[in-house]
Amino acid sequence: MAGHSKWANIKFRKAAQDAKRGKVFTKLIKEISVAARGGADAAANPRLRSAIDKALAANMTRDAIARAVKRGNGGGGGAAIEEIRYEGYGPHGVAVLVECATDNRNRSVSEVRAVFSKHGGNLGTDGSVAYLFEKIGSLVFAAGADEERILEIALQAGADDVDSEDGVVEVVTSPGSFLQVERALRDSGLAPEMSELIQRATQHAELHGDKAEQAAKLIDALEQLEDVQNVFTNAAFAA
Repeated sequence: MAGHSKWANIKFRKAAQDAKRGKVFTKLIKEISVAARGGADAAANPRLRSAIDKALAANMTRDAIARAVKRGNGGGGGAAIEEIRYEGYGPHGVAVLVECATDNRNRSVSEVRAVFSKHGGNLGTDGSVAYLFEKIGSLVFAAGADEERILEIALQAGADDVDSEDGVVEVVTSPGSFLQVERALRDSGLAPEMSELIQRATQHAELHGDKAEQAAKLIDALEQLEDVQNVFTNAAFAA
C-alpha cells in the first residue's frame, strides 16, 4: 500500500504543477528570490539551481532570473519577500504543509486560513504536523527512461534510493546530495521530468471516493493562492 500511495501522489504532484502554469512566473520569481538568500551562486545552492532550472523550462528570460536573484540578495527594490510555512489539518484529518513566499504576512495567513475553513479544515500550531514529513530531493523520470542507467549514475553520485513503477523512475536523495546527483544525471544525458526538493510524508492517510475529492479540492484551492509556493500532504490519492 505504501508504494501505491507514493506513486499516486507523484502523479498528483505532476498534475498540480501543470495546473499552476498560469501563475508560474509570479511563483518562480518569488521562489528564486527566497532561494537566493542561501547564496547567489546556483552551483553551490541546490534550491536556487532547482528554481532557476524551472524558470528556464518555463521560458523565463535570464534577465528576469537575474533580477529575482538580485532582489533576494537585497537589491532591485520592492518589498522584501519572506518565507512562511503554515501547518494544518484538511478534511478527514489529513496533514497539510503550506509553504508561502510573501511581502504581506497578514494577507497570506488570512487567505490560507479562509481556504482551510471553506474546505473543512483548520490551521494548526507550529509543529502540529511537520513531524509527519521529511525533506528530500526527488527526481522523476518519465516512462521509457533508461532505468538501469539512471540507477547506476544516481547511486554512484550519492542518491539514497531509486524506485520505479509502470516505467516511471524516481530518484530520492538527501537535500545535501540533491544537486550533485541531479548534475551527474544531467551530465550523462538523463534529464528528469520533475526535479525538486519536497516535504514527503512519512505516514500516509489513504483516501478514496468523496473523501479523496474533498481533500484534493482543499489542496487545489491552496495552490491557487498568490503567495503559496508549495502544498504537501500525507493524503494518499488513488492512482
